[in-house]
Amino acid sequence: MIPQLPLSRFADWRDSAAAAAAPGTLPVVLDVREPSELQAASVKEDGFTLVAIPMREIPARLAQLQATHGIDHPIGCLCHHGMRSLQVATYLAQHGFGDVVNLQGGIDAWSQLVDPSVPRY
Repeated sequence: MIPQLPLSRFADWRDSAAAAAAPGTLPVVLDVREPSELQAASVKEDGFTLVAIPMREIPARLAQLQATHGIDHPIGCLCHHGMRSLQVATYLAQHGFGDVVNLQGGIDAWSQLVDPSVPRY
């Protein structure tokens, strides 16, 4: 079962993950939305590394994600409302990633609870 992280608790997760990580390493927010959605609204890196890989490309880029960040690196998956990101988080966990959460409510909740400057669509 993939942990669901309410975005009202995102800052706590980010700070805790950063404190537990190797020095100079930040947790990852994996945005799995399509490029057109990224143009409509995107998050800004703030104490995390933003990685944008559309959901459909995750299987082909799994090795790249493993090599770049490792399987024990904290990853929060993000999409529009939280459904695609849950599927990706589950896929990552099935492929050995051990510290994956779903950012519940997606970028829609992000714009309401984390950064109101992010447009809703």
